[in-house]
Amino acid sequence: MITLHHLNQSRSKRILWLLEELGQAYQVKAYQRDKVTFLAPPELTAIHPLGKSPVIEHNDLVIAESGAITEYLINQFASHLAPESNSTDYVSYIQWLHFAESSAMLPLLLRLFVEKDGCQTNFMAGYADIEVAKVIGYLNASLEGKRYLVADKLTGADIMMSFVIELLAARGELAKYPNLERYYKQLNTHSGFTRASEIEAQQNTL
Repeated sequence: MITLHHLNQSRSKRILWLLEELGQAYQVKAYQRDKVTFLAPPELTAIHPLGKSPVIEHNDLVIAESGAITEYLINQFASHLAPESNSTDYVSYIQWLHFAESSAMLPLLLRLFVEKDGCQTNFMAGYADIEVAKVIGYLNASLEGKRYLVADKLTGADIMMSFVIELLAARGELAKYPNLERYYKQLNTHSGFTRASEIEAQQNTL
């Protein structure tokens, strides 16, 4: 049995989607953010020292980090969600898989933190806006004429990127980028994607 330690409104949602695609038994242990600080509850540190989510438990292993969890679960249970390891598509797949948590997420988080802080900055706000524009523009251009990021099929790269796309959608930014808007609609055609949204909504009401 796979156990997902799931924090509401976090990158853990894409692991929910991945678990729906695996066809394996799993359970969700839900945690709620503090309503004032928006931080994860201290109970998560009992699972992993960083006290962050997602974290999974499987076969006596405790695995953190979205990318590592995605690679582990796909290697274990869903090889169809990755290209053949000796293919050129696999190189693109690995790049997109890690792009989601590196080049893409950092500027988005910087922008979010600047907005939440609300203070005038000398450098950070402008830098974040420039880097976010680079990420969005690059992703939009890369999806020109494509349904998915790699190999014209759903892969772990799309599941990893889904959190980024949802962040942009929540801010109403997709309308300016037709390829991203179309891509988001494509992701929504997968029952696992919509099921993950339903599960998270249910957990938020607990």
